[in-house]
Amino acid sequence: MTVIGDILFWLVGAVAVLSGAAVFWVNSMARATYALAISFVAVGLQLLLLDQAYLGIITILMMVMEMAVMAVYMIMYMGMNPALMPMSMVHDKRLSRAIAIATFGLLAAGIVLTPWPSGSPLQVDDVTLALGEALMGSKMLAMIVLSPVMVATIVAGVSLSLPRGRYDRYGDDLQRRRADDPQPGGVGR
Repeated sequence: MTVIGDILFWLVGAVAVLSGAAVFWVNSMARATYALAISFVAVGLQLLLLDQAYLGIITILMMVMEMAVMAVYMIMYMGMNPALMPMSMVHDKRLSRAIAIATFGLLAAGIVLTPWPSGSPLQVDDVTLALGEALMGSKMLAMIVLSPVMVATIVAGVSLSLPRGRYDRYGDDLQRRRADDPQPGGVGR
């Protein structure tokens, strides 16, 4: 990487860490969701800066879709007002702090004590193919089946969350000028 690439990498890394920490600083579920999305998008941008285009794009797309699904379910089951109400994302703060410190110590010890390989990796002709095989391998069929199931789940969740459809609001022929909304101020105003 160039000097500008290095600076961008560290800036995006700082955004990833700070927005990841913001998940626990903000006081609502919606804000925590958006902070988590920003953190993972920043990680995806870091992967792009490391010339790992496949992993970077997949990380960004996956996190944007996951946060969109989370927002849909927050609105569907909670409404937007409860999602913005103050709440703490940390429960049992003493135990959480103790577990976090122990986990950090364990991971740091693992990093220091692991005998890391010192040689250079084998060169492959097609890095993208090798990465795809390493990530997916025998799980590709499961991913191909899960993708339409996830889309169907999103569509079904949104459909079930609507108490009335456009035919209920405008009648069978859809010719009514104003929608018959039980609560004014919506789309039909």
